[in-house]
Amino acid sequence: MTTLLGISGSLRKASTNTMLMRNAAEIFGPDEFVEADINLPLYNGDLEAAEGIPASVQTLADQIAAADAVIIATPEYNKAISGSLKNALDWVSRTKGGPWKAKPVAIMSAAAGRAGGERSQFSLRLAMMAFRPRILQGPEVLVANSSKEFDENGKLTGELYIKLLTELMDELRAMT
Repeated sequence: MTTLLGISGSLRKASTNTMLMRNAAEIFGPDEFVEADINLPLYNGDLEAAEGIPASVQTLADQIAAADAVIIATPEYNKAISGSLKNALDWVSRTKGGPWKAKPVAIMSAAAGRAGGERSQFSLRLAMMAFRPRILQGPEVLVANSSKEFDENGKLTGELYIKLLTELMDELRAMT
């Protein structure tokens, strides 16, 4: 049984990154798909010292550890990953067991700009390097002008994007 964990770096309900993540999961075809919740308290060392790891953070770390593979769809906020995604990475790094170590991970992005989130993918790779996951190097899925690339049902419409996403999910499945 294959469990795929999806993490969207956007908290918005109508997020194109969440749509992209769900399209990727559908293509991957896991036995179980779990959507992570990264709406976490801001990391604060004083909070951690006083109260320990918040339950919501431990849940995310446990989901990462239990997954056979992870997909992360990251928006681009001011040329980098979103604060909510960085915060989630920071919190999970404080949990025991190193849940990211050797975990197969595919990253993708959807952004309003013409580069489709290229810089956010670069910053995500840098932010995750210390955790030593097995991040796929390609194909790159960079959905540009993303508000125009999904239909009213949240389905990705561009042939090239669908082709690249399918190739990426095939690579992730082979690594899992």
